[in-house]
Amino acid sequence: MEDLTQEEWTEQLAKDDNAVILDVRTDAEVADGIIEGALHIDIYKGQEFVSEIEALDKSKNYYVYCRSGNRSGQACAIMDQLGFENAYNLEGGMLEWTGDVVDLK
Repeated sequence: MEDLTQEEWTEQLAKDDNAVILDVRTDAEVADGIIEGALHIDIYKGQEFVSEIEALDKSKNYYVYCRSGNRSGQACAIMDQLGFENAYNLEGGMLEWTGDVVDLK
């Protein structure tokens, strides 16, 4: 697990052919907009979250974000425990995100 600034996160993501963007926010938060192409798995689902994470391909590189960077940090730690080698947390989350967002409303 690694914490990356928004600049580091977007630069690394742009060069990564093996990347998966993971949004761990709630459905209500996602309704306000999501980073294009992101997979949404709500961390507040508890065991269901863990089960869905376990089903993911561990050979991929995961770029994880939430609203502020706190829950995505927790998600990266869980992923680390489950054997994922490459999970990158977006510091500051959506609160500091200046990139494009897809509006789901």
